[in-house]
Amino acid sequence: MHQPDKFAIPSIRDFVPDKIRPYIIIFTVLIFQFSGGVYLAAISNMTGSLALIQEDIMMAGYASLIGMAIMFPVLLRLKFRFPQKGIFITCLSVLIACNILSANTSNVPILITICFVAGMFRMWGTFECMSTIQLWLTPTRDLSIFFCFIQLVVQGSIQTSGITTVHMAYIAKWEYMHLLVIALLSVTMLMVIVLFRSYRSMRKLPLYGIDWLGAMMWATAFMCATFICVYGEHYDWWQSQYIRFATVSAIILIGLNVWRASFIRHPYYNNHLWGYRVIPITISLLVIADFLLAPAHSMGHILIETLLHYDQVNLISLNWVVLAGIVVGCLFTWRTFALKKWTYRSMTVIAFSLIAAYLTIFYFTVDYNLPKSMLVLPLFLRGIASIIISIVFLTALTQVPFEYFFHGVSVQNAFSACLAGAIGNALLGRMLKINMGENLICLSGTIDRVNLYATRGVPSEVFSTVSTQAIAVTLKEVYGWLAITAFAILVVLFAFYNGLRPRFPYFPKYRNIRRAIKRMLRLDGVKG
Repeated sequence: MHQPDKFAIPSIRDFVPDKIRPYIIIFTVLIFQFSGGVYLAAISNMTGSLALIQEDIMMAGYASLIGMAIMFPVLLRLKFRFPQKGIFITCLSVLIACNILSANTSNVPILITICFVAGMFRMWGTFECMSTIQLWLTPTRDLSIFFCFIQLVVQGSIQTSGITTVHMAYIAKWEYMHLLVIALLSVTMLMVIVLFRSYRSMRKLPLYGIDWLGAMMWATAFMCATFICVYGEHYDWWQSQYIRFATVSAIILIGLNVWRASFIRHPYYNNHLWGYRVIPITISLLVIADFLLAPAHSMGHILIETLLHYDQVNLISLNWVVLAGIVVGCLFTWRTFALKKWTYRSMTVIAFSLIAAYLTIFYFTVDYNLPKSMLVLPLFLRGIASIIISIVFLTALTQVPFEYFFHGVSVQNAFSACLAGAIGNALLGRMLKINMGENLICLSGTIDRVNLYATRGVPSEVFSTVSTQAIAVTLKEVYGWLAITAFAILVVLFAFYNGLRPRFPYFPKYRNIRRAIKRMLRLDGVKG
């Protein structure tokens, strides 16, 4: 058991009471999580205003998530190099600039680059906040407890940001969301300037031995893979030269990265990482889980907007239900997994059971006259399942030696935050297109001159009725196949017993981490 250390935030000035210092950090991390390059909840408003297609905005949003994921291996090095006040001011300044630029450009490559940079500095600021209050949250540095709070902040911020964005676009314009975020970031910067001091408890360590080229190559490979998933349907997949070029580029970049990691001293992702079973297992389950949860984004919009004819405000109001599920799921995971140390298998089975229930309920309730209240339970279950999976799979990475822990977190976040969702949406979009075409053909096969309804009705009304019927049948069919897949995964999970529990998911003390980095620098001939 780790011995608890004394919690303190010496970088905050002495006149600030000790009891409110953690809440200042919590406020700061919420502002960091609330900010971003683009706000996907206003995607329909942005496509019309900027004359862009939906895929362009989605790609920019995913670029921000890739920027966040790629930062993990260097976060500790940055923490030991720069003072906290300097980190906060830098991150806040960059995020303000990114919000100004993203709200005033319609150039897709520039927008994607801005969002990527915003994601990097958003992650840097978030990590600095979280690492500061780690001892306050868990004096024993138990990561299973710590990750519950992190995921609650991250996923809760996603839901509240979407709600705020849609209401801001409804009341005024989508650009006003950027103005709101810029104002919040500016207030936070003023607070940092007044309340924080440039404090350094130890000598700074140089940023030597970081594979910056490898980082950019991995980020580009992730971007190519995301491009394939986002633009695949738009460009007709591998019939397009763009998709073929992105595929070849991703394969070459991954191959070069793995080859470089075999002989350079400090690769960005060490090849030993891929030898730990927890990495491929968690990534595979994350891809499957995101594929099964993907209907909440694509099919949910079709169901609520096209079939039930609700507007965006009614649609986004369901985020409150998902947020309630996230809070309940976090409390449940904290109580059972973090404190009582339930097994990884038990928590995974519970999560996939909730996913199966969510899909099954939708399968049996999809209808033209579905009341909004019937959407509450399945979306609530989805919120619980998503946060259980996030916490459990992130904690599972503690089985990897700490030397490669942040490498594993980076790779897993690249999939959980970006690639898995993009893959799930791409597969689901393909399923919807194929099934929708088949159902339209089947349902319109009897519409001819002999059919009395077709001959007496207005052609546009007949086609509208057939299209609505096809959408309902397609949604029910796809929900059914996804539910069957979820139950099949549950059978596989029940077939393999694993009694592993999160008994020792402890984070090392920062002085020990610093000592290990200094030893590495000495071996490289650098004075730290």
